[in-house]
Amino acid sequence: MGRHLGLLSDRVHGTVTFTLSPMETKVFAGFLTRNVPNFLRRAGSQFFMVVPPFAAAYLIYDWGEKKNLATSRKNPKDFEDEH
Repeated sequence: MGRHLGLLSDRVHGTVTFTLSPMETKVFAGFLTRNVPNFLRRAGSQFFMVVPPFAAAYLIYDWGEKKNLATSRKNPKDFEDEH
């Protein structure tokens, strides 16, 4: 069959392959006309699934930080007579 292990034949008949050099591709082809609008459409469809949980988490975090700061402060009225 073949000369070496893994090389079963020299040629494959009936199959045509085409390749394109990486130097010939246009990397940013259609970037502004296709990719940006597609991104905006896809991001817009996920907006209500992503933003409300993050907003709720931020509000809970902010409330917790403010509550912690308020409860960890000393009450000035407790120390009025110590002058």
